[in-house]
Amino acid sequence: MADIKVITSDFANLQISTPKMDISFGDKRFPKDLTISDLKAKLELTTGGSCQTMKIELYNKDNKLVASLDDDSQVLGFYPVEDGMRLHVVDKFLLTNEFDAENVPKFELSEDEYAKRGDTVKTFLMRNKMGKYNADYMKNKEQQEAQEKALADSIKVGSRCKVTVRNAPTKLGTVMYSGNVDDLQGTWIGIKYDEPVGKHNGTVKGKSYFQCPDKYGGLVKPQCVEVGDFPEEDYYLNEEL
Repeated sequence: MADIKVITSDFANLQISTPKMDISFGDKRFPKDLTISDLKAKLELTTGGSCQTMKIELYNKDNKLVASLDDDSQVLGFYPVEDGMRLHVVDKFLLTNEFDAENVPKFELSEDEYAKRGDTVKTFLMRNKMGKYNADYMKNKEQQEAQEKALADSIKVGSRCKVTVRNAPTKLGTVMYSGNVDDLQGTWIGIKYDEPVGKHNGTVKGKSYFQCPDKYGGLVKPQCVEVGDFPEEDYYLNEEL
């Protein structure tokens, strides 16, 4: 009997909720190789919680608790996360979040007027050294991005490679692109797989990053790519057995 391959997406479309609000309007897309620490940083301004104190619970489509995302060093894909699940953020919510203000009449301030106020989200973050106002966090983030960029620069277009993504089978392919991707952080590597195990043809959200047959293309982080002598396998069956 042939082995069964389970192929999962590199991203997950998840809903967000807190004890103060219903499920957020629209799903948000998160890469599965995002660490829980970085996930908390992304949820900090969205929910009004603090990445230093918030707890994240994962619920399935039947509203049943699946896991608590307690290990900040783990990546999102370590947990059994699937499209349509819900991230429930528990915290004291000292910040005013975008959902609380949804139906409140809005007014605009100039940058100078906003800077003079002492009750804004920006001043709260600065006072408590959170997010981008935390020097250690930003330094660590910059170092990680620099290391990722250096690794991507060493992966040359045209190289044969092996792609290993957590919770997915190993795939062989050819490097087709290295660089930034719109709406995604960091540096990405475009791969043309040897088999139709990809997600697209090199075009993502209407923008072409490289060209390949449909379902043969994928974008992955440099850490998932190993360059080497990986000959393309013959996937055609012999006419005679």
